[in-house]
Amino acid sequence: MKEKIIKVLKLKKDAQEIIQINDLLNLKTSDELKELNENLEKLEQEHIVFKTKKNKYMLYENCSNLKVGQLSINKRGNGFIFLDGQNLYINFNNLNGAINDDLVLAETFFYHDELEGKIIKILERNTKNLIGTIYYKKQRPYLKLDDEKKAIKIELDLESTKNCVEGTKVLVNTTKALGNNKYFGKVVTIIGHINDPGVDIKTVAYKYDIFDDFSKETLEQIEKIPSEVLEKDLLGRRDLTNENIFTIDGFDTKDIDDALSFNYEKGIYTLGVHIADVSYYVKKDSPLDKDAYERATSSYLADSVIPMLPHKLSNGICSLNPGVIRLAISCTMKFDKNGNNTGYDIFPSYIKSTKKMTYHEVNDILMRNIEVKGYEEYVEILQEMNKLAKILRNQKVKRGYINFEIDEPKLIIDEAGKCIGVEKRIREDGEKLIEDFMIAANETVATHISNLDLPFLYRIHGNPKQEKIESFISLVSLMGYKIIGKFKDINPKSLQKILSQLSDKPEYSILSSLLLRSMQKAIYSPENIGHFGLGSNCYTHFTSPIRRLPDLIVHRLLREYLFDASINNETINKWEKGLPEIGVHSSEKEQKSVEAEREVEDMKMAEYMENYIGEIYSGIISGVTNFGIFVELENLVEGLVHINNLTDDYYNYIPELMSLIGRNTKKTYRLGSKITVKVIGASKEARTIDFEVYNGVKNGNKK
Repeated sequence: MKEKIIKVLKLKKDAQEIIQINDLLNLKTSDELKELNENLEKLEQEHIVFKTKKNKYMLYENCSNLKVGQLSINKRGNGFIFLDGQNLYINFNNLNGAINDDLVLAETFFYHDELEGKIIKILERNTKNLIGTIYYKKQRPYLKLDDEKKAIKIELDLESTKNCVEGTKVLVNTTKALGNNKYFGKVVTIIGHINDPGVDIKTVAYKYDIFDDFSKETLEQIEKIPSEVLEKDLLGRRDLTNENIFTIDGFDTKDIDDALSFNYEKGIYTLGVHIADVSYYVKKDSPLDKDAYERATSSYLADSVIPMLPHKLSNGICSLNPGVIRLAISCTMKFDKNGNNTGYDIFPSYIKSTKKMTYHEVNDILMRNIEVKGYEEYVEILQEMNKLAKILRNQKVKRGYINFEIDEPKLIIDEAGKCIGVEKRIREDGEKLIEDFMIAANETVATHISNLDLPFLYRIHGNPKQEKIESFISLVSLMGYKIIGKFKDINPKSLQKILSQLSDKPEYSILSSLLLRSMQKAIYSPENIGHFGLGSNCYTHFTSPIRRLPDLIVHRLLREYLFDASINNETINKWEKGLPEIGVHSSEKEQKSVEAEREVEDMKMAEYMENYIGEIYSGIISGVTNFGIFVELENLVEGLVHINNLTDDYYNYIPELMSLIGRNTKKTYRLGSKITVKVIGASKEARTIDFEVYNGVKNGNKK
């Protein structure tokens, strides 16, 4: 009935009483009226329908002056609601008791010709899983929230804090409201003391619902899983233990889920990608499966990892460690000299890796022609593999693969958990080779199942919105760079052309990052629309089942469809119903993991810069806002020069130019400009780094 209600309310722009909606739906009985009332309440709870003070109903989308959104409070106490790509400003006088992260209903109005909002209703307030530090007042425990912008006071249950002291970090759920933004809460989890190593990272993880404890049932289940592959596990699998199969990973990688085999003969490259068969051990609906589903991804936070699967699996029986038999799902592919896939096979196997290689040593061989001890017999095969990788990469570029060349930071953490260095992460031929081979395997598997027209989980990436690309081109034009070409129909090659025309500009890294942010996020879905960023018509995630739920699901689909050949209406209906929810859940958990990773990076960078107050650095303006300019240093550390610290003039923000321009001096701070700054503050707790413009002589320090 909900769909019918929405349909009739779309036709009626003004608010309707329930009896009017009843008549519009042509309902006749009291039971139907009762059902209508129940569905209206549900639509109201889902924030699709708005109920007026006069008990009338209308769709939010029909209320041009009413907006629903999540409230964000800045340091000055003013609020913003992000709507349709723009921020709706809410003055602190118009918050009406709303706090940071509340889902609110706002009424819009114009003030001095600027659109603003006023909160008229708090729709949802999340007071679950609150993170903070315990403090005591008159021997009563209270919670100091990490989110200082969440302006609520929480008194804690005494019994739940009996194992806590001043400074203990905890996870709290409120149990009742005490009025006037005051709550009573209960400690659910003790994270650790604020000064304990690793508690800072764990605190961020908990904030994003990333928990490190597995259920009791899961721990009991993994005790029954063997540490070595059993003879019976090999039945029905192809024996690849006599093949030269090896792995390439970071030197400290312990959860190895992909291995390679390779041969070049008579102009044909034969590439084998062998992926740990995690689905053999993680049975559907088992406790282990339920925990894996809830996490949906492993989270890599600075130097720590919160795994999707317990270490007995991720680092043990499922990890493709050298010298031991492991179960795998293999995808072998044949490529001609142009990189065309001329044939492939997908099958269950068991392997024995001959060597665990590292990126560093592989790169020494491929890029610096260095002789590495223990790699002598692999030099030729690595060189031939690199030839294939470059052929495949050229193929990707021809079809539209977009390489944004975005630099990533690498945090150096000491044994006490402190950040002692930040540097750019280096990606050389070894890393690129693995990426190219994994993409090839993912495309091969996705294309095979797509051709069978069976329900499947794809990794999709939609086309960017035309107006965002046009806005980017306009910005570049105002910066003095002309982009040649027409871009009415945006496709991957369009973005390739834009990036190639900017590649020699000094601001390229910033502009490339800005263009990337104008694109949609890649997600998981059973609806295949292709992958824009890869220029791929058909793509999935098959190669990391230890670390990602979608890959584990893809392995189950391969087993049912190909290995067990159990394709029937029941199987198809089951997956058609289940895959949409799996896709949404996996995408949401992935996004939370990414946000946690970024926050940990910000926190650790601020922790690092606390030691360098007063130092002077060269940087580039990476962002311009109405409250200041963001400056990125050579090691990717980013800080803010607040507009209040630009004291030589009054600066106006010109958004279309991404610039701050002095009213009197016309001095300009523009996106991409080089700048020298002095560190004037850094706070690990607030995740902030503050700079001021430095016009003196540099002291030569570079961090």
